[in-house]
Amino acid sequence: MTSQTQPPALRLEADFSPTELKQARKSVAGSAIGNAIEWFDYGIYGYLIVYISQLFFTFGEEGGTLPRILAFSTFAISFLIRPLGGMVLGPLGDRIGRRKVLIFTIVMISVSTACIAALPTFDQVGYLAPVLLVLLRMVQGFSAGGEYAGAAVFMSEHAPDNRRGFYGSFLEFGTLAGFSAAAILCTGLTLVVGEEGMMAGWWRLPFALTLVLGGIALWMRRHLEESETFTEDSSKDNEVSTAPQALGTLLRKYPGQLFKLFGFIVLVNVAFYLVLTYMPSYLTTTLGHGSVESNMTLVLIQLVMIALIVPLGALSDRIGRKPLLVTASIGFVLLSVPAVQLMQSAGLWGQIVGIGTLGLLLVMLLSTISSTLPALFPTSVRYSGFAIGYNLSTAVFGGTAAVANEALIGATGNSLVPGWYLMAAGVIGLISVLTFKETAGRSLRGNVIPGSDDQQRRKLGERLVGAGRP
Repeated sequence: MTSQTQPPALRLEADFSPTELKQARKSVAGSAIGNAIEWFDYGIYGYLIVYISQLFFTFGEEGGTLPRILAFSTFAISFLIRPLGGMVLGPLGDRIGRRKVLIFTIVMISVSTACIAALPTFDQVGYLAPVLLVLLRMVQGFSAGGEYAGAAVFMSEHAPDNRRGFYGSFLEFGTLAGFSAAAILCTGLTLVVGEEGMMAGWWRLPFALTLVLGGIALWMRRHLEESETFTEDSSKDNEVSTAPQALGTLLRKYPGQLFKLFGFIVLVNVAFYLVLTYMPSYLTTTLGHGSVESNMTLVLIQLVMIALIVPLGALSDRIGRKPLLVTASIGFVLLSVPAVQLMQSAGLWGQIVGIGTLGLLLVMLLSTISSTLPALFPTSVRYSGFAIGYNLSTAVFGGTAAVANEALIGATGNSLVPGWYLMAAGVIGLISVLTFKETAGRSLRGNVIPGSDDQQRRKLGERLVGAGRP
């Protein structure tokens, strides 16, 4: 095993052969499309929640907040299952390979989401309808527990050491593209067929389309190869030979890294799900804004985020990950409440500026997490550590964010709850980020925690200067 006093040699983009560069780019594409499908599913559920609540959770009631709370709770249930998926699929990915697990996850996510399109409603089969919906969301959650972590690890292990931020940003590009596609599709479909048409059955179309997208992703992933980082380190490491051993090693040797990841993901997920999933319901139901106007505002903000995410990822390769992460965390602490106040009181432009502010802070986080979080762990437990820490935090604070805010607003009558919630998450995220080591320009090879010394960063600077690059 490579010692921490002799870190593995850096592999810059210039060191890659044309074949290796092609494989690295294919790994990014294969990872990003799977991520896009996962978040397309979450997005369409969020945008169609008003129809799902009426079709599956009315239980004979008209109006009231209970159907919407139950629909959001079903959304949260898939997140509560994600840690189980992470605990099973993460160690499995460290043992048998990232690619095999990623093929499994994309099949299960696509099939379970598409099956929602065929579900009978409450009026047709009674309580069986919400039960079937919950079961499918549980399958989706279990699979998602291994999808995002595996995609980020797979991508990061293929990327050049000096361009991991740039390559990694495309994974989150897929996230935002999936959400934007969901917003555009659901909003456009509503405009074309109207509210009555959506209730009559057109709500099923977005879910059914996932099967087609999943087939494309499966084809792409079947043609990918494991990274040299994984194959070399796994062949040299004899400490972990089974999934339970991988999990035990992670909990015994790297609990501090898990806590760092957990705290940071509190902020990422609260921000992500409040801004991109909960906002359609909050703006229309709580604040009384028009649904089409609110959805189009979110689409506009997401398109701006898509345009910014890759340049910000590339910037993190130059200045480091921590400056962006610290800036975004402080921004959520200071600006979340004012941003929500703008949405309430300043009309359409206030809505745009308020959501835009939160979206800008969020994209600063998203642009770096796929390159930052895999670097918290050595190769032998990288998938396990990411999947378990990420999904535990997501289950507690991410999937429950919408239903928690809905319940708190109902209990307190205070429509500023999302702002205070984001501010609290910002404090937790900032504490975690301040404990991170800078990993930009460090190698992920050698089965040690990257960023444990500054030697590689100095070597990277010397090599780039020697090559005539600033």
